[in-house]
Amino acid sequence: MSYKETIISDLHQAFAIEHIALKNESFMHNVPADSESHFKLIIVSDDFLGITKVKRHQSIYNALSETMKSIHALSIQAFTVAEFNLDPMILDSPDCSNK
Repeated sequence: MSYKETIISDLHQAFAIEHIALKNESFMHNVPADSESHFKLIIVSDDFLGITKVKRHQSIYNALSETMKSIHALSIQAFTVAEFNLDPMILDSPDCSNK
């Protein structure tokens, strides 16, 4: 199973997900072709209701504790359903300075 598949599976086990998008952005970095080292996650779940952004990220990292040992970076945008429907504001990832 790829890291991308593992991340999605682990998150589905940990959260009641309304929407999830996981993009492998490794190609934007100085890594070998077909690497799975840098990911961008957009996750929407009402499990995040009343939880700060920091706590949301901590809960995601906790759910991915084993996988995080094998990848370099995970950019996270975590929304409640209402937040996502109101203004998802998906941020673009910056270019890698080492590419």
